[in-house]
Amino acid sequence: MDASSELRVRLREIDDLEKCAALLYWDQATKMPAAAAESRGRRMGMLQCLAHDRLTDPKLARLLHRAEQNAGAGDEALLRIARRDIERATRIPRQLVDAMTEHQAKAYMVWTQARPANDFATLAPILRKTLDLTRRKVDCFPAAEHPLDPLIDEADPGMTAGQVRHLFERFRTRLVPLIAAIAEKPPIDDSCLKGHFPAFLQLAAAEDIIRELGYDFDRGRSDPTHHPFMIRLDAHDIRITTRVNEAFLREGIFGTIHEAGHAIYEQGIDPALEGTPLATGTSCGVHESQSRLWENLIGRSRPFWHHFYPLLAKVFPAQLAAVPEERFHRAINRVQPSLIRVDADELTYNLHIMIRFDLEDALLSDTLSIDELPEAWNARYAADLGVTPPDFRDGVLQDVHWFVHTIGGYFQGYALGNLIGAQLLATARQIMPDLDEDLAAGRFAPLRAWLTEAVYRHGRGRDPHDLVQEVTGKPLDIDDYVTYARSKYAELYGLQPEAFS
Repeated sequence: MDASSELRVRLREIDDLEKCAALLYWDQATKMPAAAAESRGRRMGMLQCLAHDRLTDPKLARLLHRAEQNAGAGDEALLRIARRDIERATRIPRQLVDAMTEHQAKAYMVWTQARPANDFATLAPILRKTLDLTRRKVDCFPAAEHPLDPLIDEADPGMTAGQVRHLFERFRTRLVPLIAAIAEKPPIDDSCLKGHFPAFLQLAAAEDIIRELGYDFDRGRSDPTHHPFMIRLDAHDIRITTRVNEAFLREGIFGTIHEAGHAIYEQGIDPALEGTPLATGTSCGVHESQSRLWENLIGRSRPFWHHFYPLLAKVFPAQLAAVPEERFHRAINRVQPSLIRVDADELTYNLHIMIRFDLEDALLSDTLSIDELPEAWNARYAADLGVTPPDFRDGVLQDVHWFVHTIGGYFQGYALGNLIGAQLLATARQIMPDLDEDLAAGRFAPLRAWLTEAVYRHGRGRDPHDLVQEVTGKPLDIDDYVTYARSKYAELYGLQPEAFS
């Protein structure tokens, strides 16, 4: 067996171990009894440590070097990503991997019970330990200029805290005047989304929608959970989870479309990459560009609902029979500052992300403590969004991320995804001038096929920055999103350009 073939065999073994751990996580988040958290954490930790041991084995590094010396056509991407993964993993001690995995398994289960109980006191020591473990991980990268840098680079390769902050500052400058101008207008009536919408009917309607969008249920499934996510277990096993609010229709429908956007990306990756580190999305930001594109840029558009609203009205005749399509479309696009990130409209959503990014920065820079976090959270929500959480549950405890990941390095991807998604869609519209007609007729295959060719099939094989540059003809920027947002919401709210320029 030549070096390249042997390397692929070793990498597949590592991937198998990681996917076994992922399956245990899926079970924990959907089916597992709460009392099993401790043993589950131990077993997940064992699997992650076994994968880490194999990835950091000096024999693998030597094998990679031999493969690089005799690289063939088409090997460049695999060798580049394998070297990146090996070098990063080698910096992190096995004991830290084990400690983080076990802690995160326990933290998640405590969060599922403490958040509904509004119990910050129970979760505060959990967060303190998460912060300590995060700092220990950051310390493994002593050359980093900022403690967020190695965490951001893990999720969004090539990005730094300084770059994210600069982008966010420019984004905020363009976003806030538009939100302020909308706030001066009479609010859109969204009462048609409120009432009683049985969960089983919401789930059935949402599954019908995402099936038409292209999510393949022969290679996936959808299950309820506390905080929705997508997980890849195999090229033929890409699962999503969701949750519904029987009193508010928007949450379940759009949350399901969001996760399906992630899954459609994963299902579009070239099957030949399976078992290698290339067989997943290229970055958090690019992945979120697909969930946010299908959820918002497509999923909240007029053409989309011209096709799907008759289906939804048929599922909920008592609630929607007297509601015109145009009223429904306006309701799902209401802009209103709110407490909960995942329920936020697509404009103010970005402010939720910026708040979290700044708080993570403060925690890791030792200018904010865990005990001070709730007050700092509330102050930022009051200042940025004009709302103050009445409790911990809808404030600092609302997101699962700090209880299943590190503190820092993840949230920025959501806002980056909004920007990348807008750039990709602007490019798609140039190539497909009849896109709106396709959407209104329920023809989603042309857009999905273009995205598959441009983005999905490559997996991690294309650097995220190169991908954005090559597909859209320019680097990541805010302009296409701002143009999209101004055009859409000026029409919805009857705004004049001088109101937000």
